[in-house]
Amino acid sequence: MERLCLVPEPLASPGRSPTLRAVLNLSSLNPQQRQAVETVHGPVLILAGAGTGKTRVITYRIAHLIERGVAPGHILAVTFTNKAAREMKERVAQLLPRRAAAHDTPEATGPAISTFHALGARLLRRHIERLGYKKNFTIYNESEQLGALRKILSRLSAPGEKTDPNAVLRFLSRLKNGSLADGAFADESGAALARHIRARYASALRACNAVDFDDLLLLTLRLFEEHPAVLESCRDAYRHIMVDEYQDTNALQFRIVQLLAAKHRNLCVVGDDDQSIYGWRGAQIANLLDLDKHFADVKIIKLEQNYRSTRCILDAANALIRHNTRRRGKRLWSRQGHGDPIRLHTFENDDDEARTVVEEIEFARLARRIPWRHHAILFRTNPQSRPLEIALRAAHVPYHLIGGQSFFDRREVRDLLAYLKVLLNPHDEVSLLRIANVPARGLSEPTMERLLAASQQRHCSVYAAMRHPEVQAQFPPRARQAIRAFLDFLDKTRAPLTANPALPLRPWAERVLAELGYVDDLRRSEKNAETADNRVRHLKELLAELDAPTIDPAAPAEERLQNVLEDLALNAERDDDEERRDDAVTLITIHSCKGLEFPHVHLVGLEEGLLPHARSKEEGTLDEERRLFYVAITRAMTSLTLSHCLSRKKYGQALPCHPSSFLRELPPDLLEDASHSASRPVDVRRGKDYFSAMRSAVG
Repeated sequence: MERLCLVPEPLASPGRSPTLRAVLNLSSLNPQQRQAVETVHGPVLILAGAGTGKTRVITYRIAHLIERGVAPGHILAVTFTNKAAREMKERVAQLLPRRAAAHDTPEATGPAISTFHALGARLLRRHIERLGYKKNFTIYNESEQLGALRKILSRLSAPGEKTDPNAVLRFLSRLKNGSLADGAFADESGAALARHIRARYASALRACNAVDFDDLLLLTLRLFEEHPAVLESCRDAYRHIMVDEYQDTNALQFRIVQLLAAKHRNLCVVGDDDQSIYGWRGAQIANLLDLDKHFADVKIIKLEQNYRSTRCILDAANALIRHNTRRRGKRLWSRQGHGDPIRLHTFENDDDEARTVVEEIEFARLARRIPWRHHAILFRTNPQSRPLEIALRAAHVPYHLIGGQSFFDRREVRDLLAYLKVLLNPHDEVSLLRIANVPARGLSEPTMERLLAASQQRHCSVYAAMRHPEVQAQFPPRARQAIRAFLDFLDKTRAPLTANPALPLRPWAERVLAELGYVDDLRRSEKNAETADNRVRHLKELLAELDAPTIDPAAPAEERLQNVLEDLALNAERDDDEERRDDAVTLITIHSCKGLEFPHVHLVGLEEGLLPHARSKEEGTLDEERRLFYVAITRAMTSLTLSHCLSRKKYGQALPCHPSSFLRELPPDLLEDASHSASRPVDVRRGKDYFSAMRSAVG
């Protein structure tokens, strides 16, 4: 579990660090990488193409700064995922020697490496009281946001009218991140509704002393803009700032970085405009393309030597992306050899496509000893995975579907998290409503609806309404008794958190579950014993996080529980790397594959309407769709196979398809018609090798 880096206290002067020194061999870097590492003053833009070693450059740059005498605590490196932050921390730790002293000084503090949201959470945990919140605020996940939103929509909607809260939440997120302009979307009614209820949604969260992920950035920016002293202390703390995946920053993140870097101007951003594929969630490619408008003296360094792919694959990627006119020009090249041509399949339908892809993967395993884990099947939309999964199962080929149900979306995990949140902050309305009658304790839906109405009338939380004698008096004796019993349970189980600062959290939480009878209720609700065992195992895994070594054992119990819940909220993204260690084919959407690489890539569904997506012409995002294809191509290391279908099932009906217009942008001399090559005879020597490999594989 990633721990958030504490914001270091400001130093009186930069000084040289007597406790941490790095010993680096910069000769292992290529000339452009070395230039990027050694350029440490002023604004720098590192244009890092796919597979050019950007993470290595960032980590070496951090170590080089420390070697040059910059105190580690004055260095901030920000990225987008917990996985990337963990990897960066691990690599920096390998480059830096151990601390010569364990003193808690700015010099001995390590560099701050975290996600944008983790950075915001840590700053707000220190200063949010200036904005009128309490320090023990709750971070709502998506399900909790939807719960709050549904209540607002239920009061606004006319009888029989249905509004998709997921769509409204997406619009709200875009609006809060500063990327929802009038006329930007086909569904302007959804955007208008988001604007209409934004204030109500913010009030609902604030009443529960809660924030959502977007607030972690929005409130941080407010903190900087409304409280100059806080901004000044952060500027003094962070004198060298690095931002990874800069092409993915949105308006809020750009403004936060701009404010932080304004004083010392030692800003280094690393990114690739050709891999900007998240415009639909607010990323603004202009942040990278127009950086020189904000930092006129920015130094631009291009990393173009690719260490991943063959020249054939890179030549195809270069030819494709040249059709985007608004970009910073670069051309990837490699010393990996030319490699095999890119294979192009045409199939009658998506079932034929899936079956043939699986057959080719199996042939590669038997005839060429290529393990399943070296293959990835990439697709544009989630429904495309169904025929692929059916074909893989029929052939008994193991696979991992990236983006399946998250551990944190499981019912039992969400229930336990909700209990922990309520025990820490009983005014957390969404969590309280979730667990009030889990397991059943007489607090029925009508009872909770009446309590919710009472809380709205009194402008207080549901918990406060439950405690009010006048509200209790409105209920019949049995419901009144259930309310009081629930409040007694909360009082009794919450008391140790405040009374005993040294309280061991895991045994305490286990006692809470035992008193609830939750595990017994969980087993009774599952007809399948194995499924029940799995659910109990998930609870044990979550309980183990309460003993996480990254949590300061000396901190008071409430603070430790708060830190655990905060880490879990910020780390709820699924860590698929653990699963991919097994020998299994990877099934993954193109949007999820950025930053990954696979020896053999099968890119399916290259048809108009899928890639490019049908919406791209309406929304003017054809360039982003091309970048998406570019990202998919550059995941391949050794071989790349493309395919499209003449028909594809949609809602059970086969509809005609046309090849993607992007296929015409690939040089014909780099492509091989796989349909014809499959019927080409194999030479005698290769045939003997195949036969020998297959015989040994099955023997």
